[in-house]
Amino acid sequence: MARESKRSSKRGRSTGGKRAQQRSKQGKPARQQPRKADTGGRSRTPAESGRGKRRGLLGRLAVWGMVAAIWLGLAGAGIVAYYAHDLPEIDGIAAETRTPSVTLLARDGTVLAAHGAVYGEAVSLGEVSPNLVKAVLAVEDRRFYDHLGVDPLGLMRAAYVNLREGAIVQGGSTITQQLAKNLFLSNARTFKRKVQELILALWLEHTFSKNEILALYLNRVYFGAGTYGVDAAAQRFFASAPARLNLYESAMLAGLLKAPARYNPSANPELAHQRAVIVLQDMVDAGYIDQDRANRAARERRRGETVTALRGRYFADWVMKQVKTHVGYPSRDLVVETTLDRRAQRIARGQLRYVLRAEGAAKDAGNAASVLLTPGGAVRAMVGGRDYRDSQFNRATQAHRQPGSAFKPFVYLAAVESGMKPDNTVVDAPVTVDGWSPDNYAGRYYGEVTLREAFARSLNSVAVKLIERVGVDRVVRTARRLGITTELDRHPSLALGTSEVTLLDLTGAYATFANGGAGVLPYGITRIRTRGGKVLYERSGSGPGQVVAPRHVRRMTDLMRANVVWGTGDGADPDRPAAGKTGTTQNARDAWFVGFTADLVGGVWMGNDDGAPMADVTGGSLPADIWRRTVTRVLKGTPPEPLPGLHVRVAEKTPSRGDGAASPPEDGAGDDGETVIDRILKSLTSENRGAGGASGDAGDAGGSRSERRYDPADPYPREGGR
Repeated sequence: MARESKRSSKRGRSTGGKRAQQRSKQGKPARQQPRKADTGGRSRTPAESGRGKRRGLLGRLAVWGMVAAIWLGLAGAGIVAYYAHDLPEIDGIAAETRTPSVTLLARDGTVLAAHGAVYGEAVSLGEVSPNLVKAVLAVEDRRFYDHLGVDPLGLMRAAYVNLREGAIVQGGSTITQQLAKNLFLSNARTFKRKVQELILALWLEHTFSKNEILALYLNRVYFGAGTYGVDAAAQRFFASAPARLNLYESAMLAGLLKAPARYNPSANPELAHQRAVIVLQDMVDAGYIDQDRANRAARERRRGETVTALRGRYFADWVMKQVKTHVGYPSRDLVVETTLDRRAQRIARGQLRYVLRAEGAAKDAGNAASVLLTPGGAVRAMVGGRDYRDSQFNRATQAHRQPGSAFKPFVYLAAVESGMKPDNTVVDAPVTVDGWSPDNYAGRYYGEVTLREAFARSLNSVAVKLIERVGVDRVVRTARRLGITTELDRHPSLALGTSEVTLLDLTGAYATFANGGAGVLPYGITRIRTRGGKVLYERSGSGPGQVVAPRHVRRMTDLMRANVVWGTGDGADPDRPAAGKTGTTQNARDAWFVGFTADLVGGVWMGNDDGAPMADVTGGSLPADIWRRTVTRVLKGTPPEPLPGLHVRVAEKTPSRGDGAASPPEDGAGDDGETVIDRILKSLTSENRGAGGASGDAGDAGGSRSERRYDPADPYPREGGR
């Protein structure tokens, strides 16, 4: 057996040697037999065999992983190279490629409205409230100072939260990525845009410091309401510089970034507040503020009360049309300085809406409008309707409505300029002209009356007789001279206001009486300039000049003062010297009161857009009430001043009806030789007399006062209280 085994071994070696020689002859290396591991004379266990296999598998996986990484790197580089060649120009990073904007400033310099995209002035990070910086970082990018433009941790956190909530509630884009998109890219949700955003974000991080990137972001990000940048947003929503924003205001602005339209504090104040509270809590979670400070800020919400753009939108729309008239279509950003007074606007809007809410429905009165002017024509307030959100139609400037008896001042002025005086008498009786027979209100006639009484009571028959006396053409020319621009029918019915006018035109015409006779062109712009300060337009001059002689202004003021003191307009008496006239059209389709004090001229119209009749509304009722409420509040704290021409109450001491002329001549002495001192003494005596007069019910119904009999010896009785 031993010999047999040896022979086999020799054969094996011999055979193996021959094979090796053959492989050597063929140029192939001889295959060596693998050496068996030294197992100490024992066989490998199954566990050792398994570990060997695993090491082999891991090795192969590592190799393939490296290969895959190389290929992925090459593919990524190819994608970057492909999309990088199509990147937008980045040299003009500070250039603004956008349509020009127009910013309207109120009289106090605060932003009233803006048209077009409004970019604020560029500010450095040091010029922004730290509250706002922290609020923005808390909600947009808490790791801003830790990443290199792209935040993998932020992406993973956002993905986890979105999966957990089952909806997209967090975004993974950094502030740098958002800036890259805002500066260079569109909002298109495409793979190409995302790749370019990542490339540009890395470029921004390489080129600028973190503070510079954050400042660029705050100067360019959209805050809603057409505002871009923190400077424009702070001015638009809080009338404040960015450095003066408090914690609550900062939280509200930072909250806008998520959904500017939804959280606009002007349009949705409650949603904006809720979002601000969330931002405050995010600041607590980020460690920027403590919980007590966040709670205090949320409770102090009214310190961050926003500027409500809707309060001046009718005026803003009207002014914007004039901008193009003055400077054409803007090719650069414009700043328009206007005449609007925020306080007066707020009061006018509030009082108009209050009266409509309180009594409009019961009286079938659906809408109203009001304007306030200075005697020189500067528009201080304009309310074109009860709610701009419901209707942008401006009833103060666009609506053409019949003024009724509010047109009578033009008829009486024509009569005064032809030589008549307040104490001249006329007969109030039925009249017929070419088959037309107008009636007085309630069909009541007073017989022989003075011009003053006829005006105060708004007697229709007298107005028709006057227009017949002076001529329709003369009345038309008079109205045109004072600023009425609408078409006027040349018919005797014009005396009763049958031709349509606008509220702004009519109120501007009354301003002529308030300023001593100068023509008025109502205006809302004082200056137009570029953002750089270059003045393109500045108002100069004062309108058409003197259009009514001072003596005629005094006589007209005498008449119009009587209407407010004891006539149809007594419901408008603001407890200071005032004059005006009521107007009511047929079936109460329109009701007006237009009047003035020494400081303010105001007009109110009430009616329905479809021309439907109102229920027992006259110019002396709701419109006069709105006028009184508005003027009283706007002039609160302003000392009462006498009306033009009535420094001495000359017209308040009048002879009896039968004496004829009583208005004193303009040279200081009356026809009976009275001196100015005599008239002063008599006027003081007349002020202490008892009340007489009457509540008007002829051309217009009077206000809320009880009827008083007119006393020709005391045409301006003192009132015993409201």
